[in-house]
Amino acid sequence: MAISYNGLWKLLIDKNMYKKDLAAELNISSATMAKMGKGENVSLEVLQKICEYLDCNIGDIMSFEKDNKEGNN
Repeated sequence: MAISYNGLWKLLIDKNMYKKDLAAELNISSATMAKMGKGENVSLEVLQKICEYLDCNIGDIMSFEKDNKEGNN
């Protein structure tokens, strides 16, 4: 399964925020933001900070998506 942070990116658009604004506000490193941009794992601490700041639940900012590779069932 792949991780998707599309919910977070949509929330930022709705709030007229940029990724760099969120990173600066919460002191999240650019490396962590890059990981999120690539759909990679980040710590629950980071996700918790984001949820608290945006007043949302974790399911609002991330989801798991099935890989669409051939041969996977």
